[in-house]
Amino acid sequence: MDYVFCARNVRIDSFGTDPGRASFLAVPEAATVPLPAHRIPKRDWVEAVTQDAINGQNPATLSLTGDILFFVHGFNTPQETMLRRHRLLRAGLGAQGWDGCVVSFDWPCATSALNYLEDRTDAKLTALRLVDEGIATFARIQRPECEIRLHILAHSMGAFVVREAFDDADDRPGVAQHAWTVSQTVFIGADVSSLSMAEGHARSSSLYRHTVRLTNYFNPFDAALSLSNVKRVGVAPRAGRVGLPPTAPAKAADVDCGPHYERTRAAHEGRENPGHTWYFHDALFMRDLAFTLAGEIDRASIPTRAAGPKGLILAG
Repeated sequence: MDYVFCARNVRIDSFGTDPGRASFLAVPEAATVPLPAHRIPKRDWVEAVTQDAINGQNPATLSLTGDILFFVHGFNTPQETMLRRHRLLRAGLGAQGWDGCVVSFDWPCATSALNYLEDRTDAKLTALRLVDEGIATFARIQRPECEIRLHILAHSMGAFVVREAFDDADDRPGVAQHAWTVSQTVFIGADVSSLSMAEGHARSSSLYRHTVRLTNYFNPFDAALSLSNVKRVGVAPRAGRVGLPPTAPAKAADVDCGPHYERTRAAHEGRENPGHTWYFHDALFMRDLAFTLAGEIDRASIPTRAAGPKGLILAG
């Protein structure tokens, strides 16, 4: 079963591309696209996700432990593509020994690059659901007998959704006063301004405040984030292409994937936007991500990384 919570509107027997009320979905393995027919009550959905997340026991407290990874897709992502990438994440991490639950946040986006700016508007409208319907829900139900760690992996404009969600949540009565923290926040191909990720920047201060560690995987060969891309005219350099700024806080870490992508470029040819989407298909990235989510090894000592001229690089 695949667990999704969807913020799209409903059109009779399918989901649309406009913002709507949250739907909590248990999608059967045989399904290729999430449908309104897959909706279950939120209480049942939360319990099912919690049970699927349990993967061990804390020897000190004897409490059950678990991990939930929220996957937030980017713009111009049809639901079938979102579900396929969700399953690639689940399978790729599982192959590396990570045994948590992957949950996708499916926000409304169009299926044309011409809708780039409209998608950013819809992303802002629905971003808060990621916190108040998702992360904060699990934070509030933490029990002494069950310790669940929450993580986020955001791809492309999904990083913008996450940043906006954290920022808005701090300003909302009913959310701001509840203590909630994400263990590992991970950006891949992040479609956010690099400079906006500096320490003390108003747009990212809430994001850093509510996460223990942020890891930004970037690829200098990501053509989808190029300034020459027609939909991106006038947009500042993106964190998913150039990395974080030198003034990023100590809890943030860059991982340069450029050298590895160059070595394996041929394996990704034929896919749409390969420099932007290769992460979902790469075993070395999945191994590094599994180490990152575990959080047991210092970021500079993770065995899938090496020291590069400008910091850490992904290395086989």
